[in-house]
Amino acid sequence: MSIKISKKIKSYSVDKPESGAAASIPAVGPDPKDVGATPKAEVIQMHEKVERPDTLIGATYKIKSPLFEHALYVTINDIVLNQGTEYELRRPFEIFINSKNMDHFQWIVALTRIMSAVFRKGGDVTFLVEELKAVFDPRGGYFKAGGVYMSSIVAELGALIEQHLKMIGLMHDPELDPGQRKLIAEKRAAYEARTNRDGAKKKSDASRRGGSASTNAVAGISADLAGAMGESAHHETDEEALAIESADAFPPGATMCHKCNTTAVILMDGCATCLNCGYSKCG
Repeated sequence: MSIKISKKIKSYSVDKPESGAAASIPAVGPDPKDVGATPKAEVIQMHEKVERPDTLIGATYKIKSPLFEHALYVTINDIVLNQGTEYELRRPFEIFINSKNMDHFQWIVALTRIMSAVFRKGGDVTFLVEELKAVFDPRGGYFKAGGVYMSSIVAELGALIEQHLKMIGLMHDPELDPGQRKLIAEKRAAYEARTNRDGAKKKSDASRRGGSASTNAVAGISADLAGAMGESAHHETDEEALAIESADAFPPGATMCHKCNTTAVILMDGCATCLNCGYSKCG
């Protein structure tokens, strides 16, 4: 005997043969909890069948490289999914690169079309960042503003996409633990104190040299020359202090870190430490 079940099964039980109870099908009625409940909207995730809306939001970035005569302008447009709900998401949808330089037009168009297709495919698109940043130029890389080394123009494009994905919340910076933060603060303070001490010592030596020369009674020309030397040394000291103050974030004597490609490595007590990511050869 077959029985047609026309309603959703909420619960079930198994009758054992020894119980002697006849098999019965309990009447299934509507759940009181579901009465009057409003149906929830379906959460839309990014996939290739999502149609492009008429208006997209985005940002345009400028890449000025010594490898190119003209700058590159990179525009990344984002689509907002589930707008106005608690599941609102902002995901990259398309990318365009514009420049007056037409020498690399073919590979630029091909690269943007492939990346746009990956964006519209959905899923985890953050792998593009590492793939692009791993590209090296056989002619050599260059340093961009802030002392960050770029191995190629494609690597800088990957860094730019990483910056955009962090802005929309798709990627996050790894946080340093309290021990690394404390080490970086101690190293920075010790390095700045040593730099200030060396600058004060140079200024004192220059002042002594100028004073001894001025007391020399051989000729007034020597005194004038010593005063000029003292003024020049004082001017150089002021320029060094100004250079330290005008540095973006790290001391001017820092070297490049092989982990984060940032000019932020200082040498203190025979130990090289990066003031940006906390990497140290001493562990």
